Amino acid sequence: ENSLNFETEISSQCDNLIATIKTRKQQLLTFARKEKDYKLRILREQVMACTAKLQQTTGLIQFCIEALKDNDNMSYLQIGSSLINRVSNVEMTWHKDMNTSPWVSPEFDLTLDCQPVLMAIEQLNFSQMKLNGLILRSPLKEFFTPDLVLALRSPGPPILIPDECMSENNGITVGWQPHPSSFVEAFILELDDGNNGSFREVYCGKETVCTVDGLHFNSIYRLRVKAYNSSGEGVYSDVISLQTADVAWFALDPLSAHPDIIITNENQTFTCDSYEHRVVLANMAFSRGVHYWEINVDRYQNNADIALGIARADVSKDKMIGKDSLGWSMYIDNKRSWFLHADRHDRRCDGGIERSSVIGVLLNMERHEK
Repeated sequence: ENSLNFETEISSQCDNLIATIKTRKQQLLTFARKEKDYKLRILREQVMACTAKLQQTTGLIQFCIEALKDNDNMSYLQIGSSLINRVSNVEMTWHKDMNTSPWVSPEFDLTLDCQPVLMAIEQLNFSQMKLNGLILRSPLKEFFTPDLVLALRSPGPPILIPDECMSENNGITVGWQPHPSSFVEAFILELDDGNNGSFREVYCGKETVCTVDGLHFNSIYRLRVKAYNSSGEGVYSDVISLQTADVAWFALDPLSAHPDIIITNENQTFTCDSYEHRVVLANMAFSRGVHYWEINVDRYQNNADIALGIARADVSKDKMIGKDSLGWSMYIDNKRSWFLHADRHDRRCDGGIERSSVIGVLLNMERHEK
């Protein structure tokens, strides 16, 4: 009877090892599939970006061809310099926008190291050692060093560092450190929706500090961290709550500006002398709440049409805001104004702008109004 019980115990422990290996196998396969999907998604995005640039360039070429066919010399002289500038600008930015190098490597730079596990399996015997509630047996107890035992355990809860946890504008920074008696491969930071909703993963990596931008203003967010290693995920840290700023402070974003736009005065003033419409965005995005800001007209010449409003980050930078579906604007000259979206304008109003005019923009995300 003792022999049968002993054999049953051996079979049970071996079955547990086999089940653990199968579980780990599925986890590794899932990771490989996710990595493949990620590479394919980045490749599709690169193809779409190149296609869009080619279509834009083809459209410019067709327009230039039609302009050259025009027999009206006076009209050609009026638009000739503008066409030359546009073509020169496309030529200068072509190699930057049409980067043919892959955005991500097509190869899987990963190697599965099974040797330590194979060595442990080959050396299983009846010299007792207890680890994580399972009885392992090996003739070489020194093989299971303290570091290896530590690596085979799930990590403990990370420890948040209050002095490194802060909020600025609509961003939150969190700092933590690993549990002192844990081996950690990476961390997972989770954040709720700012309204006591469910948590979602916002960061996964080896760093012990993370900044999350683009959050809602005047909101309290809860955050927590957990660590993981090859044995699995550990328990969560304590939950910390951080509040974003009540009011947004923002400036112009030079990285989003068209090259024809000059930004000065600590990114608070922009100037454009181009005959074509150019776009610059702010360095802040909104997704809810009520927001208001003002634009002062310091210089105004030639009765130009100025377009002001809101847009998504991927709006076209070389056409008036509102010409596509990614922007909403009011465009105004010295006599009248219109609202423009998806190349459709309405609500014409008399009354234009001049030097020293102040234009206010109200964005009400609660009622979806601009």
